[in-house]
Amino acid sequence: MRLVKKIFYCLILVPPVCIVLYCFLHYPENTVDIKYKGRSSPHNSPGYELWSLREQYPHISYKKKENIASQLASNDCSCEEQRSLFSNFLRRDSVTDLELVFDAAERQEVKQRREKEYQRFRERTRSSADALLFAKANSPLEYPIQGVEVRPLKTILIPGLKLQAEPQQRFEVNLTATLGTFDVAAEVDEVTIEGEGAMHMSLSSSQLDNLNRQLQFVTYSNTVFNPNTADTVLFKTDGHQAAFTIKIRHPIIPKLYNVKSQSGYNISALVTIATKTFLRYDKLRELISSVRKYYPNVTIVIADDSDKPQKIEGDFIEQYFMPFKKGWFAGRNLAVSQVRTKYLLWVDDDFIFAADTKLEKMVDILEKTTLDIVGGSVREVTTYSATFLHKLSVEAGREGGDCLKIHQGYYHAVEGFPNCVVTDAIINFFMARTEKMQQVGFDPHLSRQGHLEFFVDGLGLLHVGSCSDVMIDHASKITLPWTKKTQNEILYQKLRYIQASETDSNLQNKLFYFKNRFKCIRSS
Repeated sequence: MRLVKKIFYCLILVPPVCIVLYCFLHYPENTVDIKYKGRSSPHNSPGYELWSLREQYPHISYKKKENIASQLASNDCSCEEQRSLFSNFLRRDSVTDLELVFDAAERQEVKQRREKEYQRFRERTRSSADALLFAKANSPLEYPIQGVEVRPLKTILIPGLKLQAEPQQRFEVNLTATLGTFDVAAEVDEVTIEGEGAMHMSLSSSQLDNLNRQLQFVTYSNTVFNPNTADTVLFKTDGHQAAFTIKIRHPIIPKLYNVKSQSGYNISALVTIATKTFLRYDKLRELISSVRKYYPNVTIVIADDSDKPQKIEGDFIEQYFMPFKKGWFAGRNLAVSQVRTKYLLWVDDDFIFAADTKLEKMVDILEKTTLDIVGGSVREVTTYSATFLHKLSVEAGREGGDCLKIHQGYYHAVEGFPNCVVTDAIINFFMARTEKMQQVGFDPHLSRQGHLEFFVDGLGLLHVGSCSDVMIDHASKITLPWTKKTQNEILYQKLRYIQASETDSNLQNKLFYFKNRFKCIRSS
């Protein structure tokens, strides 16, 4: 009896095992070419500019409206200093030519290497969804212009496909893709379908209504895995062609913070204070003491790259030690990486909390608006406070690189928050959404100086605001003549101001030139 059971189990198990082994050994290996293709295209493609319209309708004259045409992007920014007849009386733009920070012998090599990296960057980030597409007027084809998405390697129904045409003997449409295949979820009578399960599919019928009904069941299946790209689908009929994109991407995964609801804001549960210190333990202890006066239970994260680190004792304090002189931005990365709350407050180690350092106001605007980061005011003396409001913009500059423009000021006020405005760069006292800070990060090349670089890297990623009614004090930098400096103060002065000023200024410009592909910075 046992022998019969064994034979029975073998007869059941052997065929599936053989099938699995056969599939494993003979299944076609799917390969995808993901190398850099080296495809070149005009800078800021598609470059739909006013000058490109000159060849259209050449027999019709036109008169340019200068006040409007001058606002159009020229994609050829200038780094030359702008002068005017009254330049001696008005403030002029200052221009920093970033190429000049390199020696003449290395300038051309650096420029070529930067351009090569830039082309790779464009290949890596460019998507079909960025292409400029037009829905031609009076086309018989109806199709989705945007908003169609599919998960990688998944299938969807393509919405909105339809043909409108005059009566004829036979109607036909064709669909072509490059990253997926077409099929139909249902079949309609009197419709002929060719190419089901392929990248090109043709549908035809003598009845227009039948064909349109069949188009409602057309599916698209992504077959080439890429977590964030798009496929351009060509939709054709006799004498007409249209194109639309299907985005291929995973859903955005939310990052939610589990904070128990209560009346008012639980600052200890919502906010972590982060700072970077270097040799200035007296200033750091004064900062912590001032924080504890108003927020005794808020966690303080400290990144420390001092030569002889001192342990900072106290509840709700996390101190992380780094190699000596590891750097200002490297320390900011470390501190931010350890924040677990929804928001983080960045402060310098020589700031001092005061009665009007109201973190609740910062939390309130972040909770109620789309801002990602909101700054306050730093009070240098009792009658003076600084907010550092700057607007940033980038002008296209073709092959030579782009121009970074820095303007003082802000865009507009925030409704419901009368002392708050929207801008691009703020002072070094701000509260931010933790995940957005971690997304942008800080360039660890900047060792002792740096601030604007973070906001340049975050341009387009961060929605920035500033509120002048949230203030923090800055420890006085005035040194009395009879006061003897400590060894740490002497070393800090040397490394922070003397050595850093000799190296970091050129380094900052080199980073702007190569990493951000700027050819100059214009500030006003």
